[in-house]
Amino acid sequence: MSETVIERLDGWVTYRLPVRALTIVTLLLLASLTVLLGALMSGSFPLTAWQSVATLFGAAPSDTATTVVWEFRFPRALVSALSGALLALSGAVLQTVTRNVLADPSLVGVSQGAGLAVVSTMIAFPQTPIALRPILAFGGALVVAALIQWIAMRRTGGATMRFILTGIGVAAFISACTQALLTYGDIDRALAALGWLAGSVHAAGWGEVAYLTLGLFAMTPVLFWAARPLAALRMGPETAAGLGAAVRRDRMILITLSVALAAFAVAAVGPLGFVGLVAPHVARRLARSGPGLHLALSAAAGALMVSAADLLGRTAFAPVQLPAGLVTAAIGAPVFVWLILRAQARSQI
Repeated sequence: MSETVIERLDGWVTYRLPVRALTIVTLLLLASLTVLLGALMSGSFPLTAWQSVATLFGAAPSDTATTVVWEFRFPRALVSALSGALLALSGAVLQTVTRNVLADPSLVGVSQGAGLAVVSTMIAFPQTPIALRPILAFGGALVVAALIQWIAMRRTGGATMRFILTGIGVAAFISACTQALLTYGDIDRALAALGWLAGSVHAAGWGEVAYLTLGLFAMTPVLFWAARPLAALRMGPETAAGLGAAVRRDRMILITLSVALAAFAVAAVGPLGFVGLVAPHVARRLARSGPGLHLALSAAAGALMVSAADLLGRTAFAPVQLPAGLVTAAIGAPVFVWLILRAQARSQI
């Protein structure tokens, strides 16, 4: 039975959009909005759904409700969704480029580079303003990722296996340096750094919302361009070259895009484990689609995943709050093991 599609195959702009995939994207976005509403309602100052919506539209039942929703809960919920979408997009691009279903943004040193930059600053220069932390994290992520890419691009032109092994080695070294700083640094400063490394959005505000929104909009034109080279590269470098793609150039641009997407998210909220790994797999299982629509599916799945993780971390053991990074790791680690076992089973067939 053929699948219903919406398509346009001539002219400057062409597309072929499966209706099922579009429906799934819509449902994921609606689910994210539902979780956002739950986040506005939940907390030590409970609100009903009607009161939460009324507060957003300027008809708050009290001044306290306005403060709680607009200063704390709403920006936190938006940061959760935006960071999840960025990490999922990063993972989707990276998995397609490397043709490795286990690829994750941490593979290219994003989390490790950001962590080292922030931890070293917090321990060695504690007087550094908190406002500079996203800039430091972004710079550290890009430097380490660029180092991995430069090593991988030498001689072999960035072969997938060399890139993956280089990423694992450099990321492990950077993580060891970070752990050394945490072990031998001042205990109070180390504890503060550990809080950031856990990947928490509890302190997120409108500054982070603006920062993540700017990053997403800045990357959107490149994501539209990326659909075509991703379609070629997912069939392998030889086939892509036969189709006329500039394989080395496109791979370098797409890996840089993946790094930038993840760096924006990590710089704002810290490392959120396994989001970039799990969300593209969820999107792939929910609906079959081309690379462009797969990116949209992955972004919607990532936004829902982190939003739900943050809400669960806030409410499951209230008044104790679990960082969203711990919740995503608790979800992602079993999925990661399952993917490895599934890949081994396939290789034995």
